[in-house]
Amino acid sequence: MSSNSKELEKRIGYIFKDKNLLNLALTHSSYANDMKIGKHHNNERLEFLGDAVLELISSETLFEEYPHKSEGELTRLRASIVCEPTLAMCARDIELGSFLMLGRGEDRTGGRSRDSVTSDAFEALIGAIYLDGGFASAKEFVKKFVLKDIENKHLFYDSKTILQELVQKYFKERVDYVLTGEKGPDHNKTFTVDAVFDGRVIGRGEGRTKKRAEQEAAYEAILSLKANGKK
Repeated sequence: MSSNSKELEKRIGYIFKDKNLLNLALTHSSYANDMKIGKHHNNERLEFLGDAVLELISSETLFEEYPHKSEGELTRLRASIVCEPTLAMCARDIELGSFLMLGRGEDRTGGRSRDSVTSDAFEALIGAIYLDGGFASAKEFVKKFVLKDIENKHLFYDSKTILQELVQKYFKERVDYVLTGEKGPDHNKTFTVDAVFDGRVIGRGEGRTKKRAEQEAAYEAILSLKANGKK
């Protein structure tokens, strides 16, 4: 067990009885390939399990906390919680990317900050906690690191739609998304996008994809509009 892994245990507030489960959760397939340690010695199976555990815990919590929401509303709310961008956000909160074991190529091309990599690892971590400590431990972890700020997570997930509805409600206009910057090599680009309304920048976002940058810009614009009394 490395001191690096111990730091992660401290950060998440859970100590593994079986340290191999934690190591497996942190092992990306690219690392397993580089090290030639077997095609199943990576976090993909734990991710599969963690995804199911997360969905059950999220469903149960939303069912209990939102008794007046319909099935459709609960489904959309759950989708905003278990989607890749949201889980990547949760992974960033605990700096999970810095603990991952990646292959040289994956590491060199920005894998530690790639949403697909970190969100998968986050689900694998949930799966590992479930196997190590049972459903109660997994639920405690999910409630602490995922099921907080649910309304904000939903706002972020559906930010472009919500922003357009807000703008049309008050101004009867549309929002345009303008790409204003690109940086980094082709395999590891970061895009900057402005949300523009009536010739004014009302939100700015950055992301590894244009779509993610637009989502960030829309989210920032929503927060700004709400701060100015538009709800």
